[in-house]
Amino acid sequence: MVSFNGVRLLVDCGFTLKQTRVRLARLGLTPDDLSGIFVTHEHADHIHGVAPLARRHRLPVYMSHGTRRGLRDYADVDVRLFNAHDEFVVDGVGVIPVPVPHDAREPTQFVFESAGVRVGVLTDLGHVTAHVSAVYRRCNALLVEANHDRDMLWSGTYPPALKRRIASDLGHLSNEQTVALLEDIGSDDMREVVVGHISEQNNCAQRLGRAFEDLRRRLPRLRFATQRDGFGWIDL
Repeated sequence: MVSFNGVRLLVDCGFTLKQTRVRLARLGLTPDDLSGIFVTHEHADHIHGVAPLARRHRLPVYMSHGTRRGLRDYADVDVRLFNAHDEFVVDGVGVIPVPVPHDAREPTQFVFESAGVRVGVLTDLGHVTAHVSAVYRRCNALLVEANHDRDMLWSGTYPPALKRRIASDLGHLSNEQTVALLEDIGSDDMREVVVGHISEQNNCAQRLGRAFEDLRRRLPRLRFATQRDGFGWIDL
């Protein structure tokens, strides 16, 4: 959830309506407070609750042309398509779509900007491209994935094909990849960093703590968000 002067934009929704209402309530919000939903890609854990939420509360849903082609049963949803390489504005908030390498039809992540403040959301990519680094380098706050610890992934119980998919260049960032990204783009302008999209099966607090220990001296306002608890508002 990103909020600029009362414009509240939700990125993805993989929850049921009931779960969504509970999680919004933690932030002091209801679905009627939302201004729109942004979809990064068509995988179920990101879109399961999007259409029901949008229908029930008459919310616009923003997604790339490729993502729309990967979805069914959206005929009665207010879908607003964008070009993944073009910036646009929603209710006064600048939106920069960022194409990323992931095993979906046309996945995009987002940077939102208003009044000189830039907030980035970056999950679900298998490796960091030069374009990704360039766009997110200018963020003041960033939510970024550190999906898995490589050793835990390869020694875990997932089927071999799924392990290969996650570890591939079209999968998810490991702890080490995320640390390398933040070492590259972190600066004094990046005031807040939240590490999320953390696998409950292939990562843990101990592995994250070791991987990010040195980086936390450079980015002291770095925190981890679990799937269960998430995190509260961060005021910029």
